[in-house]
Amino acid sequence: MPKETFRALPLRVHSVLEGVPLRDVTVTDLPGGGPGRSVADARALLDSASRSRSVSALFALRRSMGKLFGWDRVPGGSKGPFRTVYESETEGLVEARNATVHAFLAFALEPTERGYRLYWAVYVEPVSWLTPVYMALIEPFRRFVVYPSLLGRVSDAWAERYASAHTAHYIGPD
Repeated sequence: MPKETFRALPLRVHSVLEGVPLRDVTVTDLPGGGPGRSVADARALLDSASRSRSVSALFALRRSMGKLFGWDRVPGGSKGPFRTVYESETEGLVEARNATVHAFLAFALEPTERGYRLYWAVYVEPVSWLTPVYMALIEPFRRFVVYPSLLGRVSDAWAERYASAHTAHYIGPD
């Protein structure tokens, strides 16, 4: 998704992370769900989504490299390396900081005519000369393995959990 489209959304993250480079924006449509779904519903599915073998292997490799090179001495929170910055009904922001990046993952959920749309935006603040090198090395894995796998599993879990709430609801002018 074009970054400008995401930046045009009325979201708090734009002011909170003003000046932090927006790296990626991915979007996935989540059909149905019924009225009243929140970003917490989508995050719960993300947190519980099992990882594919390839994504698990990439995370294991990253953890091993982090231990070997001492990249991960800055602790995260109860959700692994990520700490919650804020979460509202429609938007959430988590962060992770280590020797390679100071990364932020923003989630936004908006109702659509057929359900909801989940935005997943990654911001990265450089922390050293290593940041651009690291980001270039992981670029193809992020874009073609990690994001599609995780968001695909969220989409599948959403469909399974909210199968009985597939009634489309229209949001907009009469």
